[in-house]
Amino acid sequence: MAADFAPVTALTCPGEAAGNLEALARLFPGVVTEQGLDVDALREILGEKVRPGAEVFGLRWPGMGEARRLSAEPATGTLLPRPGESVDWDTTRNVVIEGDNLEVLRLLRRGYTGKVDVIYIDPPYNTGNDFVYDDSRMSTIAEYETEAGLRDALGPLQVGEGSDRAQDRRSAASRHTRWLSMMYPRLLVAHNLLKDTGVVIVAIDDTEHARLRLLLDKVFGAENFAANVVWQGVGKNDARFTAGGNDYMLIYAKDVGLLVRNDVRWVEPKEGYELVLAASKRAWAESGHDAGRATEIFRKWWNTKPDVEKGLLQYKEIDEHGKAFRRSPVSSPNPRENLMFDVPHPVTGRPVVAPPNGWRYSRESMAEKIAEGLILFGRDHESTISSKTYLEDAREQPIRPAFWQVRATASEALAKSLQAQVFDFPKDVSVLAKWINAVTQGDKKAFVLDFFAGSGSVGHAVMNLNAADDGERRYVLVQLDEKVGKNGYETIAGIARERLRRAGAEIAARRRVDTGFRSYRLATSNIKAWNGLAELDLLGSVDNLVEGRGTDDLLVEMMLRLGVDLVTPVEIREVGGSTLYNVGGTVYAYFGADVTTDRADKVAKAIVAWRDENPANSDITVVVRDTGFRDDCAKLNFAVALEQAGFTTLRSI
Repeated sequence: MAADFAPVTALTCPGEAAGNLEALARLFPGVVTEQGLDVDALREILGEKVRPGAEVFGLRWPGMGEARRLSAEPATGTLLPRPGESVDWDTTRNVVIEGDNLEVLRLLRRGYTGKVDVIYIDPPYNTGNDFVYDDSRMSTIAEYETEAGLRDALGPLQVGEGSDRAQDRRSAASRHTRWLSMMYPRLLVAHNLLKDTGVVIVAIDDTEHARLRLLLDKVFGAENFAANVVWQGVGKNDARFTAGGNDYMLIYAKDVGLLVRNDVRWVEPKEGYELVLAASKRAWAESGHDAGRATEIFRKWWNTKPDVEKGLLQYKEIDEHGKAFRRSPVSSPNPRENLMFDVPHPVTGRPVVAPPNGWRYSRESMAEKIAEGLILFGRDHESTISSKTYLEDAREQPIRPAFWQVRATASEALAKSLQAQVFDFPKDVSVLAKWINAVTQGDKKAFVLDFFAGSGSVGHAVMNLNAADDGERRYVLVQLDEKVGKNGYETIAGIARERLRRAGAEIAARRRVDTGFRSYRLATSNIKAWNGLAELDLLGSVDNLVEGRGTDDLLVEMMLRLGVDLVTPVEIREVGGSTLYNVGGTVYAYFGADVTTDRADKVAKAIVAWRDENPANSDITVVVRDTGFRDDCAKLNFAVALEQAGFTTLRSI
């Protein structure tokens, strides 16, 4: 038996290049060889629809292939836990991560693929002064022109006789290229994280709206487009063409067909519904439960012109049960033979006047509605009839794709909360809450991700939703460590954490919901990388871990590599002078150093005993420090003891 354990760093997952190759090998074993993918064999299996070099319709830009490749690269970093920055570390299920979101998304891919219900992002609008994701991988103007065939070794090529292209046009083309190359790999990884029923909402302005929609078509498929929401804010009175002030939210489903088959509907409460309902109840009470008198009082209230949704204006009567209702036509919009039948008047017994196209309902449905009292007859058979719809059944409506909301309100609210003006243009928490709730159909356990978190508005919105309905929604926020240097805040991520602390404390004072979060920061791996250039230092190579990192840091990296949710409960026990971790009963980790044979035996027995206290229904993984054992004998004895106890998955870090 070998003493070497498979390293967790060698694991792959769908979405990574190696994982994608493994997926192809499972589907088509003959196309993957020892040398890699046999593209010609794959093309033959897929048939005539796959043609090399074929022109295709869609968005393309210089550097697109490189951007796509970045999405498939495995993560090389880790997340360092920061309990001191956190709130309710041991109990919360929310996560805030500071660092470059592409690397963070790749780290999250193993544990969160197919887990997220809704992704909301508000990426840089690319206005020329707010674009900070300026990786060296992104195109310069010269690189853009070279890849686009507009530059050679001597410089820019002329277009047309005597042409001298304007500098701003060259700059704009490069800027759009850089923005697309930044967004593309992030959206590709995000697509993996969504559930099949998941939805992505991307905020944008006019600058990149058209290109973003084409990019989302490329990532999600044009058939999965769901909505283009228009958010009208305050316009500019001195604007040259229109007042402007529009922002947008492009919404795509991962699988629109699945949502349709599940009869998913995105709805919102009608504006002013509760106001109308309360007025109808007051009228019923004041009337002494007299339907005629209650209707009279109710209509007088309507004369005050309350500010409510237009569709509520029709509810102006109250029936003998004290319920507000409206009358609706019962005629069919189109003539159909099966809708032509007699409906007898309940008093005269003679057929009532029928509409020319027949009734809206079938004979059976009409009989059911009459029996339920939902068809209103006139005095005799010569009067027309109508259907009855109760106000209590009309609380919601399909969510409107255009709305008006002043954005300054959100800025004022954030400045008041933080007692300082430190962040420009935060998103309105109420708007985010409305749309998150709509696209998740009010799911109280929805999982929300925002990897352009800014000031943390999405986290605040999720907490507000939970406070409103005692929900258990959770969020993961990712924000670049972008410098801000305002009023004591070093980074935008720092603003987000403080905003969540204050908003959470305010909510916790009145409702018992999860208002905490675990804070993490992106860092290089805890495992030293050998670059192959320096002389081999045998003594220095014995310990492969970065100096200054602790066992808690190793635990988080191990969880990320194994695809374990970051908020999985962790228990600890001290064994042999180091910490033994129990992660949700399915992973045991021990990162002690200089482990002798005797100490290895103690650790193995402790793991077995802990497992036996609460047996798991799934496979259990044991992870150890690769260089933690004093010699191979100690490692081998440890492995034998665990395998004899039924453990089959042993790994190292």
